[in-house]
Amino acid sequence: MLNIKVKSFKELTLQELYNLLQLRSEVFVVEQDCVYQDIDGKDKNALHVLGIKNNKVIAYTRIFKPGFYFEEASIGRVVVAKNERQFKYGYDVMNASIDAIKYYYNTSLIKISAQVYLKTFYNNLDFKEIGEEYLEDNIPHIAMIKAK
Repeated sequence: MLNIKVKSFKELTLQELYNLLQLRSEVFVVEQDCVYQDIDGKDKNALHVLGIKNNKVIAYTRIFKPGFYFEEASIGRVVVAKNERQFKYGYDVMNASIDAIKYYYNTSLIKISAQVYLKTFYNNLDFKEIGEEYLEDNIPHIAMIKAK
């Protein structure tokens, strides 16, 4: 069972912050072999959606209000620990993020920059591709929109 928490940057405990940064680094830097600046100064402006299992952050996203990252609200840094992916927690943390955007930002219009290999995952959550594929940190991405 995944316990979901939504917190502002200031509400995060030091342990939660450490755990979410460790998870992001484990997947985005080490597993995907991508050297990039994960700690980008934007975390303080985000709401953090933590998926916690056995007191450990194993799934995570960060969400932004409309106008901060894109014109629309947005979800980024979507991540699930490799050894937990078979449980489909990505859907749980994404649905919680979509609900949090509706609750905190009063909108259902969401734009994401998705890694291309995850298109079907996001399609299953009602996101649709817009525009052409592009490289972000040397990984193929595509912009996607969810309007309902």
